Amino acid sequence: MSNLDRHAVPSVCGGRGFVVAEPVRELLSPRQVPLGESTEVRRLLPNLGRRMIGAWCFVDHYGPDDIADEPGMQVPPHPHMGLQTVSWLHEGEVLHRDSTGSLQTIRPKELGLMTSGRAISHSEESPRPHARFLHGAQLWVALPDAHRDTDPRFEHHPDLPTVIAPGLTATVVLGALDGAASPGTAYTPIVGADLALGHGADVRLPLDPDFEYGVLAMSGEVRVDGVPVLPGSMLYLGCGRTELPLRAESDAGLMLLGGEPFEEELVMWWNFVGRTQAEIEQARADWTTGSRFGEVKGYDGAPLAAPSLPPTPLKPRGRTR
Repeated sequence: MSNLDRHAVPSVCGGRGFVVAEPVRELLSPRQVPLGESTEVRRLLPNLGRRMIGAWCFVDHYGPDDIADEPGMQVPPHPHMGLQTVSWLHEGEVLHRDSTGSLQTIRPKELGLMTSGRAISHSEESPRPHARFLHGAQLWVALPDAHRDTDPRFEHHPDLPTVIAPGLTATVVLGALDGAASPGTAYTPIVGADLALGHGADVRLPLDPDFEYGVLAMSGEVRVDGVPVLPGSMLYLGCGRTELPLRAESDAGLMLLGGEPFEEELVMWWNFVGRTQAEIEQARADWTTGSRFGEVKGYDGAPLAAPSLPPTPLKPRGRTR
């Protein structure tokens, strides 16, 4: 659940001044980014045109990758602060270790939720042996100021509630949807749901008009509010919607991401979410000197080194460029 970019640049996001207060159809194209030794991800957030959707501030989609003869996901120990990470799989397994002592294998349609709070470190790897295919999404949720220094913790929820309609099964990953609520701890009004659509499904999903939404296409052919959304791309939908039309041209998998627009302005750099440049600089120094973020035990390899800070000041601004 890391940003492994060795030339990490700051992302400035948050604040309600740039929230689209009406329904829109804004297609976001991904950026290809290497993740570990043999995995490449498609990064949808932060995007050149869109920084956040509710409190969701980072979205990677990866796979399906054939890793039968590959090491698969191998992400060494690295730090986080000021955010939650959400691990979500459609195929494969990921072994999670962190500095609180957690050791957990996460499997398809199980929620792995890590709250970094003030500081945590963790690693992620494909188990040995592992399944042939790896396919999933990695997501971050920004913590509001009142909770961003909370104690770090990890949650694993193998059983999640579902919302079922003809041709649709929606698994509630985080927050609530149509009366069903995830057991995962949430700190802002939010929703994350996995949508499995059968071929020919034509449904309307109830939404909260006060939320802004986006839909990440994981697999298959689907039209979201009439717009074809290919796997690995995301459609930003704005606010003001009470329902969302979905039509599947084949069996398809989607992720619905939404929430109340995030009011606070943020600075996000590498694996840190903060409010000021001084916070980011201190976090980098603490990771480099081996203090504050703890130790991940059991991973066979060295921790990640932090990249160099950019020469320009990091300033929090709005949600879009």
